[in-house]
Amino acid sequence: MRLDDLDYELPERLVARHPPERRDAGRLLVLDRRQGKTSHHRVSELPSLLPPRSLLVLNDTRVLPARLLGRRPTGGRAELLLLEPLDGEPQEATRWTAMGRANRPLRPGDTVEMADRQGTVRLLVEVDAVLPGGLRRVLLRPVRDEPPGEAIEAAGRMPLPPYLGRDEEPADRERYQTVFARRPGAVAAPTAGLHLSEALLEALKEAGHELAWVTLHVGAGTFRPIRAERLEEHEMHSERYDVPEATVTAVAAARAEGRPVVAVGTTVVRTLESAADETGRLRAGPGTTALFIRPGYRFRLVEGLMTNFHLPRSTLLALVMAFGGVEPVRAAYREAVDRGYRFYSYGDAMLLR
Repeated sequence: MRLDDLDYELPERLVARHPPERRDAGRLLVLDRRQGKTSHHRVSELPSLLPPRSLLVLNDTRVLPARLLGRRPTGGRAELLLLEPLDGEPQEATRWTAMGRANRPLRPGDTVEMADRQGTVRLLVEVDAVLPGGLRRVLLRPVRDEPPGEAIEAAGRMPLPPYLGRDEEPADRERYQTVFARRPGAVAAPTAGLHLSEALLEALKEAGHELAWVTLHVGAGTFRPIRAERLEEHEMHSERYDVPEATVTAVAAARAEGRPVVAVGTTVVRTLESAADETGRLRAGPGTTALFIRPGYRFRLVEGLMTNFHLPRSTLLALVMAFGGVEPVRAAYREAVDRGYRFYSYGDAMLLR
C-alpha cells in the first residue's frame, strides 16, 4: 500500500477547533464492516448501537500539561514539550526527554525559567544532553517545595494538536482529557474517549455492556506524518502501555461467551493487539509497542472499534482502514465530508462493527 492511498480531501471548515458543548453530543457514523453500509446517529445512542453485552476497553491515560513556555536568563524565549520521564512516574520524575525550540539552539548547560499563568516561576529546566533525533534530556527543578508533577501542572499548558491552530484555553484543561483519565503520562489525548460522559458510561453499563481498562501513554509520535512512499518502509514510534490482570480476565470471559471486544480508540487497538499472542490470548503487565497496523494486518482480538476521524496520510487512518477495509472506510470518509461531520481530536466519531 502506498502513502497516496491514505489521502483524502478535507475542507478546512470541517476541522473541529473546539469540543462540542456536551461530550456525548457529537455525531456518530456507524460502518457495518461486512456489508459496507453506513448509518448516522449521535454518540449518546452508543448503548443501543453496540452488539449485545459488548466488552468496551478504554484507555485511562491522563494527558500531562507537558508544553512548557519560558525564558532563558538572557530573556530569550524557549519552549519545551516533555515526552517521557526517565526516572520514575511523571509526578516524581526530574529527568525527562523533551522536544525543544528557542531563538537559538538549546545546548547542554542551558537553563530555562518556566512560569505559571500568574507569571510566577515554578520550574527551572536545565538541558542535560542532546539526544539523537534532535531531542533533549532535561532536568526539572521545582522552585517551590513541591513534587515535580505539581510544578508541571502549574507551569505547563495542554499540548493541543498543532492542527487546531490555537493556544490552550481554560476549557481545554477539562475537555482535552477523558472523564476516566487516571494515570498521568500522555502528551496527546486518546480522543475517542473524549466523547464518553459519566452519564453515557452509566448508560452503557445499564444496557448490559461491560467496561475494562488499559493504559497507553500517547506520545508525540502519534502526530508524526508518514514520509515513506510505501507504508512498510515507515518506522513506527514506540509507546508505553500496561494491561491490568482484571482486563485480561474480562477479555477472556467475553471471548469464551462469544461477546465482542470493542476498542474505544486506536490506542486501545494497539495495546490489545500488542499484548495478545497469536491465539488472541491477552497478557497482563507493562510493555512497549511500535506496532504499525496497516491494511493486510490480521486482528487477533479486537472485533469492534470506536474512533474519531483522522488526518489524511496518517498511521491512525491506516489502522482504521486495516480494520474496516480500505474502500469501505474511504467511502465512509467521503460521506462524512459530504454530510459536514467535524474532524480530528475534537470532532465527531465513527463506530466500526
